[in-house]
Amino acid sequence: MRRALKWLIVLGLLAGGVAGWGPLREYWKRRSLPNWRFAEVLSGDIVSVVNATGKVQPVRKITVGSFVSGPIDTSVPMVAFNSEVQKGQLLCKIDTRIYAANLQRDKATLDSREADLRRANAQLQQARRDLDRAVALRKEDKSFIAQAEMDKFYFSVLSLEAQEALARASVEVARSQLEFSTAQVEYCEIRAPETGMVIDRKIEPGATLAAQFQTPELFVIAPNLRERVDLLASVDESEIGLIRAAGDRQLPVTFTVDAYTDALFTGRIEEVRMNASTTQNVVTYPVIVSSTNPDLKLLPGMTASISFEVDERKGVTKVPNAALRFFPNPRQVRLADRPLLEGAARGGGNQEGTDEEGRAVQSERSLSATERAELRRKRSIRHVWVPDEGGLLRAIEVETGLSDSQHTELTRGEVKAGDRLVIGLQLPGLAN
Repeated sequence: MRRALKWLIVLGLLAGGVAGWGPLREYWKRRSLPNWRFAEVLSGDIVSVVNATGKVQPVRKITVGSFVSGPIDTSVPMVAFNSEVQKGQLLCKIDTRIYAANLQRDKATLDSREADLRRANAQLQQARRDLDRAVALRKEDKSFIAQAEMDKFYFSVLSLEAQEALARASVEVARSQLEFSTAQVEYCEIRAPETGMVIDRKIEPGATLAAQFQTPELFVIAPNLRERVDLLASVDESEIGLIRAAGDRQLPVTFTVDAYTDALFTGRIEEVRMNASTTQNVVTYPVIVSSTNPDLKLLPGMTASISFEVDERKGVTKVPNAALRFFPNPRQVRLADRPLLEGAARGGGNQEGTDEEGRAVQSERSLSATERAELRRKRSIRHVWVPDEGGLLRAIEVETGLSDSQHTELTRGEVKAGDRLVIGLQLPGLAN
């Protein structure tokens, strides 16, 4: 009897273990499933931008120099840095004593030459009258004046005419020298050629200028600095086509500077220049962006972080970029979708490297132009992942369009706003 009871207990335990094995196995299976992190598919606008850095600079810079040499006259106040000056305003003055003395000398020289001219003119008039009287007497009687005397009268007039012409030329020389001396005195006053702001002063009061061999630079003036400043940005050749199209469409440009961390400035594309520069095999093109500067916050030389708006989509389905970058382990993917990953792992042929999904990518250098264009078109076809009923991941093929820093436009695919896509594994202790 006891023996039979023991066997009944053993059989009951075995039956109970067999009956409980299925739920237990399901429990451990669910417990071992990955805890995924998700991101939601949204609906809204996407603005694509091209980022670059640039330098703030005036639209124009006028360098004011000096034509004459000499010490700076300290009795005249010199304009300071950042002074706003009007056209014709006195910036500084060079000591005029030497040039004023030259001016007085040349005035006296001109007076002397004009006096010589008047004397030559008087002598010429006297000679002409003597000639006229001699001619009149000879008409009455040729014996009154010999022919030799007539020749003297005649050639005396010619000589005095030449002397008058020489005196007249001397007057012109003296007058031109006076004009030169007058101009030098005027050049001693350094005046602003245009209305603007003094952004640099390269001379100090009391300094001496030497302009014999090279024109010294005294001031640098930026006209209309409040009305407009330019940003000189360098844009990579791969993005210059987008920038030119954005300029044609007059799309806005936004930028920030380190001096005002909370301020957002706006501008527009003025010009895409063709003088490319190459640095370490990277080709860039200069792009000019204009912006207003009424408060003078933008100072020449500031570094600006620029965002060029190149395209926009409104009211589209937006897939998180993290979901497009996610690449699962093949063991976490259902069997039907594992070939998508296994083919990438095998690679082979002329394939070199992998794309963001881990798929092998053929080197573009070995392809024709047509093949390269087709390959780039196919790169818009991607896969996102969602949990399947069995706990594994299922791939959904999507076709993407415009992107920004966080989302990408969905142009085709069985994904709608509100869906949750896998973006990675949930780390212990972190909420989803």
